[in-house]
Amino acid sequence: MAYEFESRVRYSETDMDRKLTIVSLANYFQDCSTFQSEACGRGLDYLEEQKRVWMVLSWQIDILRLPLLGEKIRVQTWPYAFKDFYGMRNFALAREDGTYLAKANSVWVFMDRESGRPCKVLPEDISGYEMEPKLDMEYGSRKIRTGKDGEGAAPFFVVRHHLDSNHHVNNGQYIAMAQEYLPEQFRTSRLRVEYRKQARLHDRIFPVIYQEGEKVTVSLGDGEGQAYAVVEFIQKGEEGCFA
Repeated sequence: MAYEFESRVRYSETDMDRKLTIVSLANYFQDCSTFQSEACGRGLDYLEEQKRVWMVLSWQIDILRLPLLGEKIRVQTWPYAFKDFYGMRNFALAREDGTYLAKANSVWVFMDRESGRPCKVLPEDISGYEMEPKLDMEYGSRKIRTGKDGEGAAPFFVVRHHLDSNHHVNNGQYIAMAQEYLPEQFRTSRLRVEYRKQARLHDRIFPVIYQEGEKVTVSLGDGEGQAYAVVEFIQKGEEGCFA
C-alpha cells in the first residue's frame, strides 16, 4: 500500500500563474518519502544512529498537470525495489479522486556517513517499508547526456539557504538553480535530474546551458569539468503529454 498524505496548494508554493511550482512538487515528493521513513521508524534519528544516509542519485518527474492555488492534492510514495546499495522509489501527485497529476521515479544510494562510501542495504534498514509494484510510466535512463556546445552563465556561490540537514545542497535547490535558465513561457512536461557529487557551503557553481529543440539541459558544475548535478527540462504540449 502506498504511503500518502493530503494537502492543499499554498500561495507560497505557486508561481506567477498560481500553479504549483516544479520545485514545490519535488519538495512534496521528498517530504512524502521522509514522512514514510519516520512513520516506519527508519527516519533521520535511525539513520543518524547507524551513521547512514539515503542520497538521491536521480529523479524523473512526468507532469500531466500542475495543480492550482487552493487545489486539494494527495501525495504518494512507495519503494518498489532494494538491491545491494540502492533503493528505487516511485512517487505520484493526485487529485482528491485519485486522478494522477504527476508521476515520478527516483533512484537512491545508501551511504556510510563516515567513509562517504555506499554500503549494503540490510533487512533491518528497510524493515517497515511496504513494497509495491512499479508505477505504470515511461522509464528513462538515470544518466543525462549534455551536448557539445553549451553556453556558460555567470558562476555563483552556494549559500546557507541552499543547504539541508546533511550540510550539502538540497536536491530541490539544484532544480531551482537550473530553472533560472529556462526560456520564458517554457512549460516543463518532464524533468530529469542526475546528481553526481555534493556541493557544500561556499562552493562555486558554474552553470552551462544546452538547448536542443524542446529540451533544455543545465549542467551545474565545479568549473573543472565535473558536474554537481545535471538537470534536464523537456517541454511537450500545453499541459504535458506523459501518461
